[in-house]
Amino acid sequence: MLAYSTYSEAGGVGKTTTAANLAVAHARAGLDPLVVPLDPQDGNLSRLFDIDEQRTEPVDNLVRHMIRRPKGDFGDLVRTVEGVDIIPEHNMLSDLTEYLQREKDQAEAMGEAFGMHAQLLRVLRDAGVPDKYDVLICDPPASEGPHLYNAIHATRSLVIPVEPSAKGRAAVRGLESLVTGLQEQLNVAVGVLAAIPIGVKNTRDQRTILDEIEYSIPEIIGERTSLMEGCWMQQCSAFRYVREFRDRRRDYELDTLAQFDRIARHLEQEAGIEAPNSPEPGDLDHEGMIV
Repeated sequence: MLAYSTYSEAGGVGKTTTAANLAVAHARAGLDPLVVPLDPQDGNLSRLFDIDEQRTEPVDNLVRHMIRRPKGDFGDLVRTVEGVDIIPEHNMLSDLTEYLQREKDQAEAMGEAFGMHAQLLRVLRDAGVPDKYDVLICDPPASEGPHLYNAIHATRSLVIPVEPSAKGRAAVRGLESLVTGLQEQLNVAVGVLAAIPIGVKNTRDQRTILDEIEYSIPEIIGERTSLMEGCWMQQCSAFRYVREFRDRRRDYELDTLAQFDRIARHLEQEAGIEAPNSPEPGDLDHEGMIV
């Protein structure tokens, strides 16, 4: 199973759109991906895929499962969009730290162990996710805390969108210490599968920043503000947006879709997975394309 969390210390670098488009790229190649977004903010992956209509309602959700108080089966949480299974975010994520701490205190009072940062992994294993799915993608918020720690504990690997700016340079330089700190805190090995520079205009300063990145860079994505804003407006992946909402297909946008396909193949190869129905990169007429 390929498992990774999309993460960057810097906000606004396209972390969520990267997770969404890679998930669709895995799915359209014939793999079964599950996406677990963990961001309590409104502009999250559930919003992007238009499945956040119950986030304020008293319904069963992932947090209830993480604190051992589910209202139903894990499988009933799943929504499927563009061939991707997703666990929608819920407003209870905003108070995840308090819920987990309360459960930990109660467990310890009863002489039981409760790992605050291992609960997502427990839920996924109990639900048989490693056997049912080919790919697991977690999309935690940029800030450190139980959302991020549970995501990394469950996936053990990172895919890191990188902004080619001074802020992005600082984030890249802090990656090694971040990974080391996460390994020590969680007591698990954490690897970086890829760094993905996004919004690159190929200036001299940006090239200098990219040269400093020591992790694998399978693709460098250019400035695609219009495409990504269109995805949020229409609440869909870039693949669906170009196919259904563009009046004509622009070569540079098709090139970007091809990049997401190639990144997905790179990540699958890292995990020893061969997609059964890989499209020609960027081919929107691929017979396996999810409509």
